[in-house]
Amino acid sequence: MTAGQVHESTQVEAVMERIAIPQPVGRPRQRPRRLAGDKGYSYPRVRDWLRAVGIKPGIPQREDQRARHHGFPIDFDPRAYRRRSIIERCIGWLKECRRIGTRFEKLAVHFLGMLQLAMIERYLRMI
Repeated sequence: MTAGQVHESTQVEAVMERIAIPQPVGRPRQRPRRLAGDKGYSYPRVRDWLRAVGIKPGIPQREDQRARHHGFPIDFDPRAYRRRSIIERCIGWLKECRRIGTRFEKLAVHFLGMLQLAMIERYLRMI
């Protein structure tokens, strides 16, 4: 949780360091193979960090970056990027929860608790 004025792209490293992907056998993997993000994550710092740790970025190129690459687009897989819609639908559903969409809670701890309750409610509806 960050303040509202903090850009999401500044938190990529911190979030990725906390990931544990369960495996059928053995310990959880610490890093995903790919990361899909919208154009808001299309910064050289983010792309360089992802490549340095062995994660293939699936981030479309912003229009203002085309000149820097001399007209050549950055390697991008649109089919893999479409799978991002699962996350976007989940966020859309969370924003339908009035308490989360308007963020009534002042403290980040309370807001995180409400997010967890909303996800539990969603899970219980699915089973």
